[in-house]
Amino acid sequence: MDEILAGLRAAGEVTRVRILFVLSHGEANVSELTQILGQSQPRVSRHLKLMAEAGLISRHKEGNWVLFRLREEDMGGALARAIVDLLPGGDPVLAGDLARLEDIRNRRAEAAAIYFRDNAARWEQLRSLHVREEDVEHAMVKLAGSQPIRLHVDLGTGTGAVLRRFASRAAQSIGIDSSRDMLAMARVNLESAGIRNAQVRHGEIYALPFPDGFSDFVTIHQVLHFLEDPARALLEAARILEPGGRLLIVDFAPHDVDELRTDHAHRRLGIAAEHMAQWLQRAGLMLTQHDVLPPPWRSHGTGLTVSLWLATAPGTPGQQKNSAAALESAP
Repeated sequence: MDEILAGLRAAGEVTRVRILFVLSHGEANVSELTQILGQSQPRVSRHLKLMAEAGLISRHKEGNWVLFRLREEDMGGALARAIVDLLPGGDPVLAGDLARLEDIRNRRAEAAAIYFRDNAARWEQLRSLHVREEDVEHAMVKLAGSQPIRLHVDLGTGTGAVLRRFASRAAQSIGIDSSRDMLAMARVNLESAGIRNAQVRHGEIYALPFPDGFSDFVTIHQVLHFLEDPARALLEAARILEPGGRLLIVDFAPHDVDELRTDHAHRRLGIAAEHMAQWLQRAGLMLTQHDVLPPPWRSHGTGLTVSLWLATAPGTPGQQKNSAAALESAP
């Protein structure tokens, strides 16, 4: 009873209700919230502090940023979601807040698109500065095991490195990326390697051009830290997995190299294991293994720790589908 009353008191102010509404659409930092709400940073910070103490929202620090989101667990999280669900959809103030949030998101997306366009030609070199890709790819193959792969889908395929690594293990493969510059490089790389059972397509990770249960093996390699809403991407990945299908995720562990955000369009400074567990559970997937690759020693400094997660869709795999027919039937 006390926890509920404390939460209600903490939410009992117009600006705080607006903040809950904004955070129900994704996490944000104080600077972004001040732009959306049109209020001073000290005032917004005070509202955030009171609601965090009441358990309505959670906060976590990433480098120089502190990000806020609706709490996902306990009574405070349930109360915050209930308050948001009761808000009138046509309220003009909330509609204005949402429009300003979308404007901020669009600016983020534009910055990321410019980054990918400008760095497509040296993408492999940039990634190698952070962690040895050959070690990561070897760990991916080891974690995937010897189980046959009918149809491999690689989300955010970039230059097609993961497609090339798994080409000998998969009957068919498709890489999806929103950057046409990346896709152009991936096609060249696949052709140069003589790989004929893999193709790449333009698409959005939040709206994949595939039917439910399309693939038995999905990979997401060093992509989630660029995304505004990784949980939404995992929901979409889970949707295209067949019963018993597997999802293999690779990303940086939490770190404090803030230059990756300012110079390389990283939205997140790594992915925490507890956040990944929550996202996978929400997507209806079972986490089966979590491995960590420590950073290698380098003469000019250490790299970044890399995490690998393997998750499985519920159910028993059905009769194997014809891979060629599945590819032809895809939009």
